[in-house]
Amino acid sequence: MSENAIGIFDSGLGGLTAAKELVKVLPHENVIYFGDTARVPYGNKSRKTIIRYAEQDADFLLSKGVKMIIAACGTVSSVATQLNEELPVPFTGVVIPTASAAVKATRNGRIGVIGTSATINSGSYKKEILRRNSDITVFQQDCPLFVSLVENSFISKDDGIVRLTVERYLASLKDQGIDTLILGCTHFPIISEAISEYLGDSVTLIDSGRETALYAAEILKNKGLLNKNEVPGSCRYYVSDTVEDFSKTAEIFLGKNVSSEVSHINLEHAVIH
Repeated sequence: MSENAIGIFDSGLGGLTAAKELVKVLPHENVIYFGDTARVPYGNKSRKTIIRYAEQDADFLLSKGVKMIIAACGTVSSVATQLNEELPVPFTGVVIPTASAAVKATRNGRIGVIGTSATINSGSYKKEILRRNSDITVFQQDCPLFVSLVENSFISKDDGIVRLTVERYLASLKDQGIDTLILGCTHFPIISEAISEYLGDSVTLIDSGRETALYAAEILKNKGLLNKNEVPGSCRYYVSDTVEDFSKTAEIFLGKNVSSEVSHINLEHAVIH
């Protein structure tokens, strides 16, 4: 089983930041990524719909025989928390590892959290932070347009649209004197340069994709599930909408062309175990 792939899913492409970090941390692991691009975004859906979509995504990955599942999606991690009990393989979302890293990083006890509307409305990051340290003050801001910016290739810190959107969303957090900011959606690291430039060097950005990859590696190590092969692992990508659109935008996240490794699947007709 140790040679089985690690499964990662997201509502679209944001989880690719976690996949990229996972390959850096565990270069010998095989990875299967599923992006539900036909139903993106999840962040503005109801709780019931998000849970249903997440369960279907996880079922698809289980049908591929994965040994672990990562919900590389802040929305799913915040809303579909029951997956941890439902799945027959180890599971993690992004909230626990990211909140833990933020608590360790803060110096003045003032942490900001940005994410989709569903993530912020759930209060998941705030709850996890305060569970670890009740003396910390948490400031939250939903940033729904960040996802659209990234998926439409507006990512440069020098782009006027990016700068204005960052300022519009983050001005209140900056005024609160935060010294740590959780990028609570896996899209957000793509525009981290613009975010960092606006907030300044005194604010530490916590990349949910990076922290989740490190956390997943620790789980696999503790359970004796690390791939013992010394050869580089493979990555396969599955999407529920057009392969072409995914491949084009995936280059922004991964820095390379993966079009030959992407397949389309229809969740309604996929073999679910």
